[in-house]
Amino acid sequence: MVVSISVLLLLLILAVVFLRSGALKMSHALVCVLLGFLLAGTRVGPTVHNGISATAELVSGVRL
Repeated sequence: MVVSISVLLLLLILAVVFLRSGALKMSHALVCVLLGFLLAGTRVGPTVHNGISATAELVSGVRL
């Protein structure tokens, strides 16, 4: 759950930055949100979740 919240916060911050800079219109953001909800309800949802989890594990394991 921690990974999901951190990814959510990162995407929310990016969306706010894009909205404030004018690179992303509110209608485009709404379409992206709706697409995300619809995608989560399909068979692809668990695959995307597993991919994000695996990427987070990979990044957390990198030592600089």
